[in-house]
Amino acid sequence: MTPISGIKMMKKMIKLTVGVLLLAGFSTSAVLAADGKSEAVKPAAEFGLDEIWSGYHFAKKETQALQDDDFDNPGNLWLEEGAALWSKVDGDAKKSCQSCHNDASKSMKGVATRYPVYYAPRKKLINIEQRINLCRTEQMKAKPWKWKSKQLLAMAVYVNNQSKGMPVNIRITAENKPFWEKGKAFYYKRRGQLDMSCAHCHEKYYGKHIRSNVLSQGHINGFPTYRLKWQKPGSVHRRFKGCNKQVRAKPYGLGSDEYNNLELYVKWRGNGLPVETPAVRN
Repeated sequence: MTPISGIKMMKKMIKLTVGVLLLAGFSTSAVLAADGKSEAVKPAAEFGLDEIWSGYHFAKKETQALQDDDFDNPGNLWLEEGAALWSKVDGDAKKSCQSCHNDASKSMKGVATRYPVYYAPRKKLINIEQRINLCRTEQMKAKPWKWKSKQLLAMAVYVNNQSKGMPVNIRITAENKPFWEKGKAFYYKRRGQLDMSCAHCHEKYYGKHIRSNVLSQGHINGFPTYRLKWQKPGSVHRRFKGCNKQVRAKPYGLGSDEYNNLELYVKWRGNGLPVETPAVRN
C-alpha cells in the first residue's frame, strides 16, 4: 500500500467511526419538549415506541413556520401545478384525471391515508405515484411520468394534499401482510458499511442530534415532502435511497418492490398521525 492510499484509508475509517458515534448520541441531548403545535399519538400496535410524533415535531421552528404558512410553504408551488395538471387533457384517450375522478377534494379524500395498497393485477403493492402512472397509461393512454419529474411530484403532492389533516390508517390484511412482513424485515436489518438498520436512528436514537439535524422517528405522513436540502419536493422512495447511502449500503431503485414494502411498514408505524403534505423538512 502506498503512503497516499494509506492516508485515504485512514480518513475513510475516521469518517465512518465519527458517523457511528454521532448516531449513537454521544454528543447530543434529547429535544422532545412539546412544541404546542404537534401532538403525540399512542401507537395502535407494539413496535418499540410508546408514543409517536410527526417529523414536524423535530423540525426547527423556522422550518415549522414555513410549513404552517400557506403563502410561504414552498411545496405549495407544486400543489398548484398538480391542481392544473388534474384537469389537463393528455394521451390518445383525450382524458384528464378529472374526466374519471371529477372533484379531487371528494374523490381523492382519504386516499393518502391508506396507500400503498395491494394491486391484484400485479400481485404486489403499488404506491400513489405508481397508481397515478397506471391511470395515465391504462386510462388516458398517455406516457408515464418519470419518478423525479415535476409532473409526477406535483400530482402526488396534489393527491396526498386532499387528505391533509386526516389520520394515517393503514390496515393489514391477508393480501398485504406478506409485503408488510418484508417491509418490517427490511426496517430492522443491519446493512451497509456502518452495519445499521432504520431502527437505529428512528427508534433507538430519535430526538438526538446528528451534526446539525435532529433525528426524527422516521414517519412519512408528510410525503412527498419539500426538503430544504433538495430545494424541491421528493418522494419517500428518494428518502429511503438517501438513508441507504448514508449507511454506505447499496440503494434500491425508485419504485422498487423493496421500497414499496418498506413504505407500507413505515406508513403503518405512523397510524394516527395526520397527513401533512406538503410538509417541509430540513
